[in-house]
Amino acid sequence: MNTIRELLVELTGTAEFADSSRVSDDTNLAASGIDSGDMVRLVLLVEQRAGVEVTAADMEKLQTIADYERFVAERSMAGTGGA
Repeated sequence: MNTIRELLVELTGTAEFADSSRVSDDTNLAASGIDSGDMVRLVLLVEQRAGVEVTAADMEKLQTIADYERFVAERSMAGTGGA
């Protein structure tokens, strides 16, 4: 289950992000064509769907799919996640 990948596919309308052989978990999202507006929309989707708060300081550290997946998992495990 790659929820961040699913959100990226929904956000961009392209299946490229669903395929880890095309966009690896460690690929910098900005380098893969995600602009700053898309990054903000991704954060909003993460907050809505995963029920975690993403601060501006968090956003600066979240650069890859793996970063987002780890962040959501850690926040959810800490009891701040929702459904």
